[in-house]
Amino acid sequence: MSIAWIMSACLGVGLAACCGFRVFVPLLLASIAARLGYISPMAGFEWLSQTTTLFGLAVATVFELGAYYIPWLDNILDTIATPASIIAGTLLSTSLLPIDNPVFHWGLGLLMGGGSAGIIQAGTSLLRLGSTATTGGLANPVVATGENVASFSLSLLTIFLPLVAFVVLIVVLLFFMARLAARRRVWFTRRPQP
Repeated sequence: MSIAWIMSACLGVGLAACCGFRVFVPLLLASIAARLGYISPMAGFEWLSQTTTLFGLAVATVFELGAYYIPWLDNILDTIATPASIIAGTLLSTSLLPIDNPVFHWGLGLLMGGGSAGIIQAGTSLLRLGSTATTGGLANPVVATGENVASFSLSLLTIFLPLVAFVVLIVVLLFFMARLAARRRVWFTRRPQP
């Protein structure tokens, strides 16, 4: 198993899990990243970076984010969002997995991506149900805001985590190199002169 395969699988599963918070946000951010060339969807999933897909996902994202602030509509959306998040999670993870066998490709995408999206969606549905039952729906906008923030921030973190990890690695290496150089300098200055 190569590092590229592992990175693609992690990216796909991370974005798929974010579909459990909001269905269209991770798809939109993946579409933008693919359009900018930051991520590369597998063959057959080039539609993810097309302009029409980007526009359609942007419109769907705006409607989805706004609809969760309408008290009666948010619970109806949870019913629709559960299968939709599993489908979106499966699409995202499958679009990034470099596997040639179609059955294994889609099966693994469904298990990893659809499963992680479904688990997160079930948790958010239960949270909203609890919020509705205990506060009469008054706290649902707060829950919706938290889910929106989680979806955006975790999707961005998933996409940019390799870059962040690389920057952190460089900073840590530079820190240790500077410390080693400082210790060598101190050692040479403290060494007894002949």
